[in-house]
Amino acid sequence: MLKMRLSMGGTKKRPVYKIVVADSRFPRDGRFIEKLGFYNPLLPKDKKERIGLDSERIKYWLGQGAQPTTRVARLLGENDIMPMPEKGNNPQKAIPKKDRKKGEEGGEAKAAEAPKEEAKAAEAPKEEEKK
Repeated sequence: MLKMRLSMGGTKKRPVYKIVVADSRFPRDGRFIEKLGFYNPLLPKDKKERIGLDSERIKYWLGQGAQPTTRVARLLGENDIMPMPEKGNNPQKAIPKKDRKKGEEGGEAKAAEAPKEEAKAAEAPKEEEKK
């Protein structure tokens, strides 16, 4: 399957990506069929040099059945080469990771403990009434 994806380059802590067409079985930074553009995430969004695309070749590869990854699809959508993909729904993303785990474990633990405590509280008055 052909994929349009980002291939990482640049130096340590200064990434620069090539937008390439590659077989999905090839490694991320390995062999590719054709380079279609570049993406520099360190530049501000309003700079023209942030993204460079060869729109004719991109349209050709989309016609050949190449599937863009989600990030590449967003880049192409921002440049009006293809329709913008729908936004995903991840409500957990706004919660810090350490709090997500505490919330899941804590919620289950609290839910499990609450009925036990209620049961003990309900049993206690019964014993007192018998005496």
